[in-house]
Amino acid sequence: MVGGAWGGPLRRLASMGMKPLERRGRAGLSLRGAGRTLISTNHRAECSDPPGPAGAHLDRLVPLVEDFCNLDDDELRESCFQAFEAFLRNKAFLILPYRCPKEMGPHVPSVTSLCLQYVKHDPNYNYDSDEDEEQMETEDSQFSEQESEDEYSDDDDMSWKVRRAAAKCITALIGSRPDLLPDFHCTLAPVLIRRFKEREENVKADIFTAYIMLLRQTRPPKGWLEAMEEPTQTSSNLHMLRGQVPLVIKALQQQLKDRSLRARQGCFNLLTELAGILPGSLAEHMPVLVSGRLDRPQPGIIFSLADRSSSSTIRMDALAFLQGLLDTEPAEAFHPHLPTLLPPVIACVADPFYKIAAEALLVLQELVRALWPLDRPRTLDPKPYIGEMSAATLARLRATDLDQEVKERAISCMGHLVGHLGDWLGDDLEPTLLLLLDRLRNEITRLSAIKALTLVAVSPLQLDLKPILAEALPILASFLRKNQRALRLATLAALDALAQSQGLSLPPSAMQAVLAELPALINESDMHVAQLAVDFLATVTQAQPASLVEVSGPVLSELLRLLHSPLLPAGVLAAAEGFLQALVGTRPPCVDYAKLISLLTAPVYDQAVDGGPGLHKQVFHSLARCVAALSAACPQEAASTANRLVCDARSPHSSTGVKVLAFLSLAEVGQVAGPGPQRELKAVLLEALGSPSEDVRAAASYALGRVGAGSLPDFLPFLLEQIEAEPRRQYLLLQSLREALGAAQPDSLKPYAEDIWALLFQRCEGTEEGTRGVVAECIGKLVLVNPPFLLPRFRKQLAAGRHTGVGKAAQLGGRPHTRSTVITAVKFLISDQPHPIDPLLKSFIREFMESLQDPDLNVRRATLAFFNSAVHNKPSLIRDLLDDILPLLYQETKIRRDLIREVRSRTGDPGEDATSHASLVEMGPFKHTVDDGLDVRKAAFECMYSLLESCLGQLDICEFLNHVEDGLKDHYDIRMLTFIMLARLATLCPAPVLQRVDRLIEPLRATCTAKVKAGSVKQEFEKQDELKRSAMRAVAALLTIPEVGKSPIMADFSSQIRSNPELDALFESIQKDSASAPSTDSMELS
Repeated sequence: MVGGAWGGPLRRLASMGMKPLERRGRAGLSLRGAGRTLISTNHRAECSDPPGPAGAHLDRLVPLVEDFCNLDDDELRESCFQAFEAFLRNKAFLILPYRCPKEMGPHVPSVTSLCLQYVKHDPNYNYDSDEDEEQMETEDSQFSEQESEDEYSDDDDMSWKVRRAAAKCITALIGSRPDLLPDFHCTLAPVLIRRFKEREENVKADIFTAYIMLLRQTRPPKGWLEAMEEPTQTSSNLHMLRGQVPLVIKALQQQLKDRSLRARQGCFNLLTELAGILPGSLAEHMPVLVSGRLDRPQPGIIFSLADRSSSSTIRMDALAFLQGLLDTEPAEAFHPHLPTLLPPVIACVADPFYKIAAEALLVLQELVRALWPLDRPRTLDPKPYIGEMSAATLARLRATDLDQEVKERAISCMGHLVGHLGDWLGDDLEPTLLLLLDRLRNEITRLSAIKALTLVAVSPLQLDLKPILAEALPILASFLRKNQRALRLATLAALDALAQSQGLSLPPSAMQAVLAELPALINESDMHVAQLAVDFLATVTQAQPASLVEVSGPVLSELLRLLHSPLLPAGVLAAAEGFLQALVGTRPPCVDYAKLISLLTAPVYDQAVDGGPGLHKQVFHSLARCVAALSAACPQEAASTANRLVCDARSPHSSTGVKVLAFLSLAEVGQVAGPGPQRELKAVLLEALGSPSEDVRAAASYALGRVGAGSLPDFLPFLLEQIEAEPRRQYLLLQSLREALGAAQPDSLKPYAEDIWALLFQRCEGTEEGTRGVVAECIGKLVLVNPPFLLPRFRKQLAAGRHTGVGKAAQLGGRPHTRSTVITAVKFLISDQPHPIDPLLKSFIREFMESLQDPDLNVRRATLAFFNSAVHNKPSLIRDLLDDILPLLYQETKIRRDLIREVRSRTGDPGEDATSHASLVEMGPFKHTVDDGLDVRKAAFECMYSLLESCLGQLDICEFLNHVEDGLKDHYDIRMLTFIMLARLATLCPAPVLQRVDRLIEPLRATCTAKVKAGSVKQEFEKQDELKRSAMRAVAALLTIPEVGKSPIMADFSSQIRSNPELDALFESIQKDSASAPSTDSMELS
């Protein structure tokens, strides 16, 4: 049917050819009809299988449309460019930036040439006369220009439509072919810049849009990770763009004072994008942007700021643009223009329209922050400006009948003024602080006032805040009892800043009121609040130790209870360590060292000897960190503490919990305790590795590695000898080696690198997968010691693993465990943070990914796990390789019948899932199947899910959907993944999903209506319920796609859901959950 829909229009167009000019009207009609057919049919057919007819006919259709452009018919030309735009945007609905269809690639040069020709197609207007007028401009030039435009306007002139269509086509060209950016900068950019003088407002807006698209495509990727990609090409594009800046400024100079609001808004939008891409590039052009021209000052930004004759929108746009400039341009560029720039900003602050006043206050705040920064010496004298800025802000601050946004902006602006220029306020400082104090008492403005007070407190100006401290502190203390979380967080930040800046100036009585509120905040109900509270306590301990005398008991009680939480975040633990160190670090100490150690360890030492660890494992690590923090704060106590811990670990009377805590504490304390206790540790730690308690063995293994990292010459050779001599304890000893490699300095490990490397690769072929995993992690950490030397060795190890032994079978098999271990080690080289190894690792990725073709299942599974880690943490490593990797990845999603086998087991239900795993036990009456390829297949689908999140722009969604569709009928785990992917795809790229929705509904319907066999175990019912819920979420996501209700199969399934009470209740539940998310559209069963 699709082919038939296409056949008629294309045959007519092909047979029409270049008919005589008198028949061009009919040709245009046919072309427009074919264009509409192209767009609608292509959207339905492009992702179908086999592919739709768009690409098959583009080679015939595009030249024909190009020929039509040469006919003298502007309406026909417009249709031609609209058709080109449709061809180029063929996949624009998938993701931005969209990709040009490959069939359109050969025609891009000719289409570009036509766009360049017709974007300036204006036969009824002479632009050269405008340039002459600009050189001879007089005071009434604006009115002359308007009259000139009126003279040339013609209701019958259709050429503007051609120019607009050509501009839109240029936008599609730039968006669809980012690989041609260097060429576009050479060919399209100069023409677009010259066309900024376009006389037709709608066309000018589209020309601005096209150039903005060029800017956005040139923008370097955000973040450290993407910035590493192709620096040469990115730098080249930015260099060409930097060369265009003077031309852009010259072309926009006249537009900045255009009477058309839309033209000026377009200028501001374009300049904002340009400044964001090339920070600092507009500094030398500031005279033009602010005043209009260099030779004779005329309105630029100032013209729009002072323009009260039109809508307030242009003033808000000018203020927003100015705020952006203050962020991207150096402060020195604004110094000469501040006398002329500040008055209109001040006038906007006093504007009666609240939106303009709020935006102006934000600009004034940015002016203060940018021109008088706190982190470097002042280069601009604030004296001529401080009075005017302060008066304008105070006028807004004192007013009580203002909009809430204006009140908040005025308070924030005053906070910046006082924080940055408070030393210039003189006698106005105290009244200003009292005004902030008054706003602190107001429920509506208190949050903004707290943030402003924080700015003042952290200022390096060290302003005297005594006039308000006595009253402010009790008010802040009362806020700590409020339920508003944001208020409590801001209050704690303000209190900490005040304690750091004011110190002994804080009134003791007021501080007692504040400290009395803190014990209630130190609990696990809100860990962030608890962290800020503990940080504040540490600051107060250092600033006013005497203040803690009365509250140290309740505070410590709550803190110790918090340390027993298994969910303790690292930030809270670090804050607790800092507070404990502050307690023993004052002179005299607020709390005795021995007493604190006793309080920390009492819950462990007081439990029964044979009661097991008792507390959660994480709690032991937290307590050990605190013991080590106290030892670091009191170095004179560290040795005796370590000795006592060794005795506790060795004592046969110690409970399991005591031994675990002792070893974990030694792991931390041992690095600061000196060589004395470490000499005794070897025997104690080795003995503990044979303990019957798994927790003790794990703690001793951890301690051996951590202590060894602090004394490598003494411990590392000993550890390597033990690994060789104790094969039964190999797993624990390798874990110790892993900890040592992770904790030691890289340079200190280099002398031992060769010995460690040899030892590890001797154990790559071990039979235990867990041991091989630890070996892989050790290898990964070892490579980080010297990446340029060790990483290339992976290539040799992989090759050796493939070609070990004799004969053809050995050539194919080799040492698969070694290969999988090497690939797993590569995974441990990838982190979500920047690392010097990243560029080197990227150069080896292609070779590592070749292991997807390895004959061994475990090697392929390890490669997929490594690939998934790269996609998730550092997608820049693999983006350029996706064209080669994706076919191999998709191959692993297919069910391989040769990997499915039948086995017999002693027990089991013959009605279980036919693809479920079972142990290979060949006895008993029941048969079931085992799919040896399931783990690899599941890993492949997990990679697909990660690609969807981080590399959507590089995917062919139609091909991707083919494999998602197959996964909807696979094993339970894979179906769960594909249901989630389908829901995500319905949001990210609804059009291709809509095209095959009929095929997607059937497996969803089968899952939602499936019944568990009677007599099945409870887990089977739970598994089926979870599957149904996940499938229904996918259905709900599909229902958010516009026009999905036109599908008969979807409409039928919707009716089935409504008519089934169980499914209807499930759908309603999911709909309510989705409605609670702010970004989720409502879902209708219609």
